Amino acid sequence: MYNLLIGGAAGQGVDTTAAVLEKLLKKAGYSVFTCRDFMSRIRGGHNFYLIRFGTKEVISHSYNLDGIIAMDEDTVRLHTGELKADGFILCDSNIETNDSRAIKIAMGDMAKTLGNPRVSGSIAIGVVLQLFSESLTHIKGVLRSFVDERYLEINLKAVEAGYGSVESHHARLQGRFGDWMILSGSSAIALGAIAAGLKFYCAYPMSPSTPIMVYLASKSREAGIVVEQAEDEIAAINMAIGASYAGARSMTATSGGGFSLMVEALGLSGMAEIPLVVVNMQRPGPATGLPTRTEQGDLKFMISASQGEFPRMVIAPRTHKDAFYQTMRAFDLAERYQIPVILLGDQYLGDASATVEPFEISGVKTTVSDEKYSGEYLRYRFTENGISPRLVPGKSENLVAIDSDEHDEAGRITESAEVRTKMVDKRMKKLKLIERELHEPEFLGPKLFDTLLIGWGSTYGPISEAVEWLNSRDGEKYAALVFGDVFPLPQKLLKDKAGKARQIINVEQNATGQLAGIIREYTGITCSGSVLKYDGRQITGEEIAMRIQGGDRNG
Repeated sequence: MYNLLIGGAAGQGVDTTAAVLEKLLKKAGYSVFTCRDFMSRIRGGHNFYLIRFGTKEVISHSYNLDGIIAMDEDTVRLHTGELKADGFILCDSNIETNDSRAIKIAMGDMAKTLGNPRVSGSIAIGVVLQLFSESLTHIKGVLRSFVDERYLEINLKAVEAGYGSVESHHARLQGRFGDWMILSGSSAIALGAIAAGLKFYCAYPMSPSTPIMVYLASKSREAGIVVEQAEDEIAAINMAIGASYAGARSMTATSGGGFSLMVEALGLSGMAEIPLVVVNMQRPGPATGLPTRTEQGDLKFMISASQGEFPRMVIAPRTHKDAFYQTMRAFDLAERYQIPVILLGDQYLGDASATVEPFEISGVKTTVSDEKYSGEYLRYRFTENGISPRLVPGKSENLVAIDSDEHDEAGRITESAEVRTKMVDKRMKKLKLIERELHEPEFLGPKLFDTLLIGWGSTYGPISEAVEWLNSRDGEKYAALVFGDVFPLPQKLLKDKAGKARQIINVEQNATGQLAGIIREYTGITCSGSVLKYDGRQITGEEIAMRIQGGDRNG
């Protein structure tokens, strides 16, 4: 497995260089995982990509670098300490460094000689392919998807020039992932929604949720989806609720600040029993926080958002594959139980790219209701399981009445104490059914263990690598439970594994250990230590392992 960092200022072509390289490496057969670290500005600042690729499936990032592509001196200064002894620093000859591992090439001058000073990034791509002993087999096809046809030949010449300027540095690895897809977590969510039959998407742009809207808009004609940019998040969620009431599978997405504006309407979905899927791609808060960074600080907010009590489900996708299938499942659960379902992602998962095995979408149901109903139709009929018959207005002869006030079975406003109690009980009955649908957390590690790690969502990859690394050492054995369904909380496997552990350590991207608190509230199980990170950067497997072994378990 190799790990490459590409760094520079915004506007220097870091994004395009990384995107081309990750696609070339995937086509060469590697499993690829790419994550972004970028500042909230259009130009300047220090941005970088980590591209990790290898012959086994890569599910997380690492700062243990085999190579650095430095487009400015800041990249050399900030990241040389993370470079392996046998690694390399590829940079232009005008960048000052005395490191013996530096490979200085006059890429700027070469680009000018070729006739276009903007192709220095393509020269760097050619150098990297040679350094990792890769061929130029796929370069033309990949470049064509990024470069205007008018500039294709000059960029091909630039790649070839870079390729011929150095000798191989690392041995070529043989991978099996050439036929897999490479996509971001946001694209995986968007594809899952399309596969589930999404017909209406409405949102207001807010990082890091915006890529979901961008992807859906790019596919809207092919997929037959209405994509609407609303004037704000309040309008977005209300339009999505209205579309769902009218029979269209609908979704909205935002980040924590935008979700704060959606809270009252989330209660409308719960009270009116209108299916709704809401995506919250978390970033650090409160207020504006760190717009381009990652965190898991919204879990308790999602569980209790909006006043009063009503059933909802909160799902935290763990991987890109999980993001696709959990999005499909979210639509199914929202519709069958007539509840809001929240998909709780984050910037790390949403913006990172990964190779994913092609998805299986057979058996997806897209029908929202029956158009015929015999007898008197009562939208909120009291039923044994709490689920009332749902019809789409205008598609049957029946009147479909709903209300955001408390209402009777027909949907008419009521202030009856008796009806109020029965309606709350009816809605809350759904939780018992939802609990039967819960997916238990994924168990990682040996059957016999001493320490149990607890995590959720995008910490899956780092925790998985930490468990593997810790167990490769002699002594204490480690296992982990990583939750995808977080509310209602699945408890069966948790209680079983917790009872066998000498100590339990929660690993979370927040300051207060929110999942640990929820576990304690609902089960009485207490974590004996925590590994918490909340600086806006995703924790790595190495960091988890080092902090556990070093005894740093309290923040």
